Amino acid sequence: MKQALATLALALCASGAAAEKVGKVDVDWLGNDIVIEAFADPEVAGVTCHVAYFERGLVDRLQNGNWFEDPSNSSIQCRQTGPITIGDIDRSIEGENIFSQRRSIIWKSLRVTRILDAGSNTLIYIAHANEVQNGSAKMSVSTIPLYSGASSE
Repeated sequence: MKQALATLALALCASGAAAEKVGKVDVDWLGNDIVIEAFADPEVAGVTCHVAYFERGLVDRLQNGNWFEDPSNSSIQCRQTGPITIGDIDRSIEGENIFSQRRSIIWKSLRVTRILDAGSNTLIYIAHANEVQNGSAKMSVSTIPLYSGASSE
């Protein structure tokens, strides 16, 4: 039974790209923080994204309930951090989910979707909440222009 629960937990937390916590800002005495994580795009070499999100502290959770949920708010910035090489990416208008992190125990996750705008030769990264019942309009967008030096595999 414990092994089944552990496997389920790993499956729920799986994401397309591994993130590394690179910053944490304390915002109040309740233990609430802004967390900054960095991750490399798994299919586009030379691109690194930084996602910032709000993480509720223990005191805030005790005071306000919603024990297993964090807000949907997030921000993203992606930059060229080396020579860009585009691998096997989804080139459809819907793009491709490249990062996902749970923001509640079941219902909500923070996602980063990559979209290639071939017309303007630009990569678009959008951080957004994905919710089972109620979609969220909270989002943040970052773009990277692809100059003639970028190569597709």
